[in-house]
Amino acid sequence: MLNLLPHAGAPRVPLRGVLIYALALLFFSGMDAASKYLALRHPVPQVAWMRYSVHLLLMTVIFAPTMGRGLVSTRRSGLVVLRAMCLVAITLCMMFALRRLPLAEATSILFVAPLLVVLLARPVLRERIGIVRWSTVLAGFAGVLLVVRPSGTLDSIGVAFALATAFSSTAYQLLTRILSRTDNAVVMLYYSALAGTVVFGLSLPWFWFDVVPSPLDAALYCSLGVLGFIGHLCFTLAFRDAPASLLAPVTYLQLVWAGLLGWLIFSQVPDGYTLLGMSIVAASGVVVTLIGRQPEPIVK
Repeated sequence: MLNLLPHAGAPRVPLRGVLIYALALLFFSGMDAASKYLALRHPVPQVAWMRYSVHLLLMTVIFAPTMGRGLVSTRRSGLVVLRAMCLVAITLCMMFALRRLPLAEATSILFVAPLLVVLLARPVLRERIGIVRWSTVLAGFAGVLLVVRPSGTLDSIGVAFALATAFSSTAYQLLTRILSRTDNAVVMLYYSALAGTVVFGLSLPWFWFDVVPSPLDAALYCSLGVLGFIGHLCFTLAFRDAPASLLAPVTYLQLVWAGLLGWLIFSQVPDGYTLLGMSIVAASGVVVTLIGRQPEPIVK
């Protein structure tokens, strides 16, 4: 099995970790861009099923020969399954949001999740929240309001789906923090792929290829699972070389990747107010991660 943990005494290279992490975020944004492209042409459950089934197949081929039954062995099965279902909800809501919103704007709304984690850290995780963190969280929400301002041009239903994604992501992050103390990260990721494959697979009789995919669409379908798997692999490997305190602020580079891909693929350029709001969200998130316990980065 791939060794995803640092070797005892092995030298760490923080710059390499940051670069690998930035690459992981690019893969995640690429997966969102491919999802948006496909969701505009095909039923969302079908697109989501392909994303998870390819991911599940890759994980089974790579990890099952060495981990065996350990690949599905957990200490807190109920919470692991609940976490997996949160990721399923994230995928479903995000794809519906991407059908109606530009890539950059949808991603920026999703980044309200780390700020929500801070708000819930005290009652759920018993963490202290100082005045500076409260202030940065409020600033972050102000940035989101600039992005989704009522006088703007964003689709209200799309915004609702993006906010639902953020709330689901908040639950996912909190459960990840709780489970990280007892359960293996590979096992949790495998359960997420399994849950997505099963849940979205149940909907296939109603959506099974109503529209025959073109060669490009078929290639993008396969790329969803590959991008997700490689992104998660790079995400994990980055922590071999760099500490979480260094990597967490880099997470907001995903807003840049989303903006670039939205421009290059969909010719969507955020307006000035939206860019200002995105900048405030990113700056607030960076400040929050630098002054306190790090929120989990956004993963899908």
